[in-house]
Amino acid sequence: MSATAGGRRAKRPGVAANRHQHSNQPSREELQRRLERQQREIESLQDQLARREKQLAEQEQQIADAAKQIADLERQLALRQQNSTNSSKPPSSDGLAGEQRSRGRKRKSRRKPGGQPGHVGHHRRLVPTAEVSAVEVLLPSQCRHCGAGLPQNPRKVTVQGEPRRHQVTEIPPIQPHITEYQLPKVVCGHCGKTTHAPLPEEIAGHFGPQLAALIAYLTVVCRMPRRIVEALLAQVLKIEIGLGSTQKCWEEASQAVAAPCQELERQLKDEPVLNADETGWRTNGDKRFLWAFVAARYVVYTVAATRGSAVLIRLLGAVFQGILCSDRFSAYLKYHKGKAQFCWAHLKRDLLGMVEFTKSSAVERFCRDVLAQHARLFRLWHKFRGGQIDRSQLILR
Repeated sequence: MSATAGGRRAKRPGVAANRHQHSNQPSREELQRRLERQQREIESLQDQLARREKQLAEQEQQIADAAKQIADLERQLALRQQNSTNSSKPPSSDGLAGEQRSRGRKRKSRRKPGGQPGHVGHHRRLVPTAEVSAVEVLLPSQCRHCGAGLPQNPRKVTVQGEPRRHQVTEIPPIQPHITEYQLPKVVCGHCGKTTHAPLPEEIAGHFGPQLAALIAYLTVVCRMPRRIVEALLAQVLKIEIGLGSTQKCWEEASQAVAAPCQELERQLKDEPVLNADETGWRTNGDKRFLWAFVAARYVVYTVAATRGSAVLIRLLGAVFQGILCSDRFSAYLKYHKGKAQFCWAHLKRDLLGMVEFTKSSAVERFCRDVLAQHARLFRLWHKFRGGQIDRSQLILR
């Protein structure tokens, strides 16, 4: 009985332990609260992560914007540093708008000043003696060896070899050549009335064709204002002429060459090779463009209101069959799809600009290689023009 009792008593502590363990386990409500708390922590961490990602995205955008701004500023700086030696800008723009181009050498040359060995000298060509206006013989007064006096009469001296020739070109005294045409009134023997001959059409004006051509040259080619031309004629040529007469002579010269100019314009489309270029022009203050078309034997100039390919279509037709040489301006690329020759000078300046402003070693290396081939090509070309090599040796290998 005691054993039984003892056994029962022995079981009681085990039951108490199970009850104690059961009481330490969290309840469903507590687990639910823990789960909700962890979910809130997860959501908070997700919010923090989203904010961090947003901040990183904003910082990356700021970095990208800053890099773009830096690139724009570098491009603007490079454009301001461009001049006529490293871009297609004309020399007239080498002023306040751009960096002045270097006028001297970057390093001192080892060559001596003047012509180098092998250089063919160029001297002023002497006019044949039969074509000069006057000949004067200068004789020495005494012998430079013994000091004896020498005769001053060219017929009494003994000469040896050909004389040394020296020519001085001068403008003769300028006086206007004026021709007066008199038209007498002839009395008729039948009716007793007078009649004078009509003026021929070629002398109807007050100024001859040579003077009209000079006025056209000064106003059109030299771009001299009318008043400057008027003053030049009066002060240099002693020809008094009014401003209106200057304009009239210019108009007469323009009408006289209108037909030949139109004929040359029609001939342009049939040329095998044609060089074309254009530049800004002002007509009475309005912006225009002066186009030049250079053929083998003549040059055609035309002033147009546009710089587009419409001018090329008007003068060269819808399709130009020959080789068109240009500076790669977009109007030429849009118009001409056949054989073309691009300007080597523009290419050289563009390559020099890339060498100066690029940050890529590969680009710089490529440009320097092309410039070396460019220099080699023109060395051969100058030798060919100088007669040192023939055409077969112009091919680059």
